[in-house]
Amino acid sequence: MTDITHPLTAEVSIVTSFQDADPMGVIYHGNFFRFFEEARRVLMSKIGYDYRAMQASGFAWPIIDTRVKYVKAIPFNHDIRVTAHLTEWENRLRVDYVIYDADNATRMCKAHTTQVAVSIETEEMCFASPRVFIEKVEHWHLHGHVNHGK
Repeated sequence: MTDITHPLTAEVSIVTSFQDADPMGVIYHGNFFRFFEEARRVLMSKIGYDYRAMQASGFAWPIIDTRVKYVKAIPFNHDIRVTAHLTEWENRLRVDYVIYDADNATRMCKAHTTQVAVSIETEEMCFASPRVFIEKVEHWHLHGHVNHGK
């Protein structure tokens, strides 16, 4: 595994919406995945491998596993911070998330998602991450910024 000089992380701030709440006025558990998605989108953009770049490289990255630990209910119209941290990339893409209350840094949720590369052309799952993805992650770890040349 690559020596991690610069950890690859992203953070987004979100105000929860009324339409995301259940009848009790708290965010419905299934809607947490939209928050994770937004943080993951920002994370992948940091290395220049957003969804368009994934598609252009010939790979889709479906989620194959997830785990969520709901720590504290989140009401609607509430400021939260969602952090995403890339923890695995050589054979699969694993991102760990934490949702914090924006006011007092209380941890409200902890989760992870695991994705694998699938060839768009053959629809076959890859048993190792494609070289294009690994090179982007390694470049980030070495230089701490996007490498548009790969």
